[in-house]
Amino acid sequence: MKRHKKPEKEANHERWLITYADLITLLLIFFIVLWTFSNIDAKKFAGIAESLAKALGGGAGMVLEGPGPSVVAGAPVSEDRVETKFNLSAETKENLQLQKIKEQIEKYAKEQGLAGKVTARIEERGVVVSIQETVLFPLGSAELTPQAREIVRKVGQILLTTDNYIRVEGHTCDLPIHTARFPSNWELSVARATSVVEELLHAVHFPPERLAASGYAEYRPIAPNNSEANRQRNRRVDFVVLRSRYKETEPGVLPEFFYAKPKIAP
Repeated sequence: MKRHKKPEKEANHERWLITYADLITLLLIFFIVLWTFSNIDAKKFAGIAESLAKALGGGAGMVLEGPGPSVVAGAPVSEDRVETKFNLSAETKENLQLQKIKEQIEKYAKEQGLAGKVTARIEERGVVVSIQETVLFPLGSAELTPQAREIVRKVGQILLTTDNYIRVEGHTCDLPIHTARFPSNWELSVARATSVVEELLHAVHFPPERLAASGYAEYRPIAPNNSEANRQRNRRVDFVVLRSRYKETEPGVLPEFFYAKPKIAP
């Protein structure tokens, strides 16, 4: 018996629609991704920035001056996005502020040709601005030079941008001193710190309750006292911008009524 051949199926000429549909889907996903990049969620970005700052050991973190150009051509950039303030923690905000102070000091030192003599560094306790003795005082003296007064005023104006406590520290090298005014390096270091504080108070009108003066003589060196170059580095005045968490360890300010003069009965 002859076997009958099965009729062949007609070719499907619409299979291209599957490929076309896949292409359209991929294009749709691509444009959704572009739209997402052009509308970054500020709060989510701030959370990422804060997490990175903590992971990097409390560094300065990440700062966006603005949202940048839109990825999608013709998409308007909202002013609200430019002025968005990220919801950062107080610690991260303080880290950013301290980093800004450091950069301002370094910029000023570079512009005035004081690089190496006026330096700033970030430590665990805060920002430390160091000014060498040769820029501030004659050898063995606690009297500020005219150039020194200008430098102290400029540094003070930069430090006024923060509400943190400022500790002014006087340091000397290990060379002994014995004069009528300064029997030892202790008196000299304290007198230098006090001279700087007085300049901040009178010339910059710095809030006195935020200032403190201390002297460490030769006992807080930043380099070994084995050469004149190192001794010059050790003879310095430090402005320490204390982190807010150290405010709890500082003596508190008494209320105003403690300072009020009692009225004398007639």
